[in-house]
Amino acid sequence: MARTLTFTSALLLLALSSTPAAPSASATKPGAPAEKKFEFEKHYLVLLKRAPNAPKMEPAALQKLQEEHLAHLTRMGESGKRVLAGPFDEQDDVGMRGACIYRTETKQEARQLAEQDPMVKAGRLQVEVLAWYTEKGYLAFPKAPPADAPKPTGK
Repeated sequence: MARTLTFTSALLLLALSSTPAAPSASATKPGAPAEKKFEFEKHYLVLLKRAPNAPKMEPAALQKLQEEHLAHLTRMGESGKRVLAGPFDEQDDVGMRGACIYRTETKQEARQLAEQDPMVKAGRLQVEVLAWYTEKGYLAFPKAPPADAPKPTGK
């Protein structure tokens, strides 16, 4: 069994490491469009998960904390750092509460911003941050300020 697994693993690694041969000059026709270059864009996907030992709260306190959570997400959106957010429903894991897509330079910056969420600070939610690559041009965030937009001054 181990021998079969090792052989299969070796074949898989060999297949993944091989690169396709470049097309020969005779394979491309003069005037034919150039082959499309596959490009990626990187975003940070922040998963909001119920903390395993989330503190119990009175309904009024929880409502106030929820309002602060939404205000935080709004501020992150206005800054251009958070481009999309929303809760989950009909998920198999009820501990998964929602997700955000952050447009930051680093994973650490996305984590730092997400951890400023009052729900996270209160211990009700925890964050998991993943770098997420999508094909360039396929995701658009028409309601989010452009990445290079001037930031609100707060006046």
